[in-house]
Amino acid sequence: MTSKARTVAFQSGERNIFFHILTACNLSCRHCYINTAQHGTVTLSKETMLEWLELFADPAKKTNVIFLGGEPTMHPDLASGIKKAKELGMAVTVDSNGYLFNDILNKTSPDLLDFLSFSLDGPDAQVNDPIRGEGVFNICTSNMRKAVVKGYNVSVIYTVSSLNIDHLHRMIPLLKDIGVKRFFIQVIGLRGKPAHESAGDSGWQVSPEQWLATVPAVAAQAASAGIHVTFPKVFMDKDETFECAGIVTENFFVFPNGRVYRCPLCEDHPIHAFEIKDNRLVHREGLTEDNFFQLNIAEGCVMNMLLQPDTISYDDEGNPDHKISCCLLKQEILPE
Repeated sequence: MTSKARTVAFQSGERNIFFHILTACNLSCRHCYINTAQHGTVTLSKETMLEWLELFADPAKKTNVIFLGGEPTMHPDLASGIKKAKELGMAVTVDSNGYLFNDILNKTSPDLLDFLSFSLDGPDAQVNDPIRGEGVFNICTSNMRKAVVKGYNVSVIYTVSSLNIDHLHRMIPLLKDIGVKRFFIQVIGLRGKPAHESAGDSGWQVSPEQWLATVPAVAAQAASAGIHVTFPKVFMDKDETFECAGIVTENFFVFPNGRVYRCPLCEDHPIHAFEIKDNRLVHREGLTEDNFFQLNIAEGCVMNMLLQPDTISYDDEGNPDHKISCCLLKQEILPE
């Protein structure tokens, strides 16, 4: 049996660039976090995409860039962005819904793209498609198999919610059969559509008890099957020290309207710490997300407390049962 999950400490000097090169998408997933009122409807030009990549290049630091959308493979020049990022010394990932537009498997290569990540929210069409759309499961898994055959390192993102947590364990044989290298288990965030649309009587989110009873155990089982598993820490013990990634690391969530956030929980609100103006990364003045990162509260993450307080429960004395970790704090279990 594999060892227990270890918390992946924030690494000083590491930079993660979550680069939304467009907001358009061919799907209408029920839990989509894109908010066009805040993020815009622009598709970046090829020239702008390449220029913005240079803004975040730093040869002295390890930089990861994750191309996102919308659906990033809908961008006709994604392959050029991948090539440019690799030339800048970045590790490159593309997060796709699985449709793989513009012949992307043939326009780039495993030498340039470190990971091709697919979003899949169920082990079969009966679970996945009510969340992501009719026919999505078959198309996504078919293209995953094609990518593996071509030599790409394929990963899968599974967003846990009340609609699919009971099926999480059934992902393991599917991932092993396809040849998936990494499995990212995510927690649903109440932003974008989930902030305004319910998933039924129980809501989108799962209880702390259900998360803790399910996710770590499934992660261990997946690691035993030879898959590298990463999942968010979410609930911290009372004696654990809370750290905010907005203070101790460099994470940038870049949107095509020029907004640059440090915290993904803030993305529904115009409190972004940075913006890109005249091809320069500019720190904004006034009340921004940066002001909140400094606050120290018993509940852990300040932004979680402000924006989704229903995730927090309290004991009879009014103390939180758990501290909520920074959403970017991960745990992992390496494959045997």
